[in-house]
Amino acid sequence: IIGPATVGGMMPGRFRIGNAGGALENLLLAKLYRPGSIGYTTKSGGMSNELNNIVALNTDGVREGIAIGGDRWPGVRFLDVLLRFEADPNIKMMVLLGEVGGREEYLVGEALADGRLSKPLVAWCCGTAAEAFDYEVQFGHAGARARGDEETAGAKNRALAKAGAHVPRSFDEFGDLIAAVYQVLVKAGAIVVAAEPSVPKLPSDYDALKKKGLVRKPANIVCSISDDRGAEATYAGVPISEVAKDEQLGVGGAICLLWFRRRLPPYFCKFIELCMITTADHGPCVSGAHNTIVAARAGKDLVSSLISGLATIGPRFGGALDDAARMFCEAFDLKLTPEKFVEKCKAEKTVIAGIGHRIKSLDNPDARVVLIKEYVKKHLPSTPLLDFALAVEQVTTKKKASLILNVDGCIAVCFVDLLRTCGEFSRSEADDFVTHGVLNGLFVSSRTLGLVGHFLDQRRLKQPLYRHPQDDVTYLA
Repeated sequence: IIGPATVGGMMPGRFRIGNAGGALENLLLAKLYRPGSIGYTTKSGGMSNELNNIVALNTDGVREGIAIGGDRWPGVRFLDVLLRFEADPNIKMMVLLGEVGGREEYLVGEALADGRLSKPLVAWCCGTAAEAFDYEVQFGHAGARARGDEETAGAKNRALAKAGAHVPRSFDEFGDLIAAVYQVLVKAGAIVVAAEPSVPKLPSDYDALKKKGLVRKPANIVCSISDDRGAEATYAGVPISEVAKDEQLGVGGAICLLWFRRRLPPYFCKFIELCMITTADHGPCVSGAHNTIVAARAGKDLVSSLISGLATIGPRFGGALDDAARMFCEAFDLKLTPEKFVEKCKAEKTVIAGIGHRIKSLDNPDARVVLIKEYVKKHLPSTPLLDFALAVEQVTTKKKASLILNVDGCIAVCFVDLLRTCGEFSRSEADDFVTHGVLNGLFVSSRTLGLVGHFLDQRRLKQPLYRHPQDDVTYLA
């Protein structure tokens, strides 16, 4: 058990535990990618990295290195580690770097004296500077404090030297003494210096290469509608303050910049605002409002209640805009007559999206539809898709008076006419916007205003938890 306060240990070229050896670059500099002939042990994690360097500079490198930690009572002790080294035939020489405090080094001296440790040992105890003070000095480690003269670094260095360890006069000579003992072993044939293997190729540090301009990181997110990196955030390159000051832009203009990445004509911006006003809410009984109200009355927060309402938007509620645009565009682009289009839908048993109203008819028109039709007829140079949809309406209302072009269908065909005739988009761009769901986006944006209103309304009225009345349920169980 190494530690607890340890940086770890390592067997170069084979294994390391903890952060022994430091960064990858240091593993190469200290030749820790292959084993040598030296086993070392120390208390300090920082000094273990220093020993890796000292040993690499003065010998064929480290075979095994363990930092036992600076605790007063560590797990494994110096002697435990050195006895491991003694039993390892591949370790020819040992290095010990102790410190002031504790009696671990005396145990090593006893093992040298009685022969349990016979391999050459170069040792040094750090902390000799503490003897210059007339009071006890506590160094960084918990155990680095001499409790009596025997625990001073000087006393332990003298005891190790007396027991037979190679002890330098100062730490400055530590590396030189390691080199001298190593060379004696090499000359005696105890250590056979192996050929140096090729140095492993270390992956370059990405941040360092990036600073040098040698690499670039592919972006995880690509954004083309806004930018917050400058002094002021922008919408499609236009500073937000400028958007706010431009009276011709307004909310519709901001939406144009964010959705279409360009300034569009004022009549386009105003049409978006007109659509948002006319579709912001349709009473408390429709799916979205109902869900929002139920969630609000259940005590849910604004965002949760809003999500509950928005989640109902789809083919049967709100999603008719996208479907209406798709169906009318397909029929118009195929040059089908209104009659053929209606017959085709009937044969395929397909409901024409954007056609039909629960109570409105030609004689009792939806005021919102009238308003939108009048606006686009006034501002657009031509409205071919709207004209086609109105011709379809003439066919369907002959079958049933309520099969009129409803507000969803009217907004859908008018929006496509805007995209195709405003002169700002190619035909493929206009069609792509419809395919990508821009019309449902318009409905979601506008209806969010109404759903927030319903949430606030329920909170203001302090409405209790909603429970659906049983007399409104047909039980089939």
